[in-house]
Amino acid sequence: MNRIELFSHALKRTKKTAPAVALLIVACEVLNAADVKPLTPEAGSQAEKKTRTQWTITPDPSLPNVLILGDSISIGYTLQVRKLLQGKANVFRPGNGNNPVNCSGTTFGVEQIDQWLNGRQWAVIHFNWGLHDLKHVTAPGTSNNSNKSGDPVQATVEEYRKNLEAIVGKLKPTGARLIFASTTPVAPETTNPLREPDAPARYNAVALKIMETNGIRVNDLHAFCEPHLQKWQQPKNVHFNREGYEAMAKEIADVIIDALAASPSGNKQGNPKTP
Repeated sequence: MNRIELFSHALKRTKKTAPAVALLIVACEVLNAADVKPLTPEAGSQAEKKTRTQWTITPDPSLPNVLILGDSISIGYTLQVRKLLQGKANVFRPGNGNNPVNCSGTTFGVEQIDQWLNGRQWAVIHFNWGLHDLKHVTAPGTSNNSNKSGDPVQATVEEYRKNLEAIVGKLKPTGARLIFASTTPVAPETTNPLREPDAPARYNAVALKIMETNGIRVNDLHAFCEPHLQKWQQPKNVHFNREGYEAMAKEIADVIIDALAASPSGNKQGNPKTP
């Protein structure tokens, strides 16, 4: 029974309050027509829902192709990066129709990386994993979130290292210029799931060694965001507000433009493996 039916039923049950109920019915009709939705707290991953209809892209075959891989943080900035690179590059990320795909942790990344890379010649790939690896879960390797510090993380630092090395091993043969984005900070008291503020530093340290070994450029988003967290990051969360995502998008677009300019002829065919 919808809201109007409920109030109509109330009207039949009493005559004394009929005028007041009638007013409520009119108000209900107005609300129903406006399709008013209850207010809910803003969450960073809502970027995945709000922008679903904007993810399709008709690429310009004369422009180089850029791939962005990452979790909901990258979903929050991808469309802005695409806007900033309009006329310079075709910017893609994994998706399922109009739905952007969250690349989640490195365990999922290892499983899906071949599919995400398939089908195009990539000039630049900007990638990140970490925030899902370091979150607490009820069982290792799963996505069953936990708020208990005694529960395991999705992937230990050592597992993260092995998985990230495997992913890099898949990325390098593409010939794209590779850019690794360091994992962004975790706000204190972040729950649902539990993430510890000191965890990104441990995972980033491992990732940076892998990138150094493989000659891969690093876009240090952790250091970029850290001085501005009070303005950019949501409290007790890993996600950012609009100002934060726009700032990261500008930083990322600049790094990608630089990488495109450094590639031989800057054309759509990609470039050598060296940074």
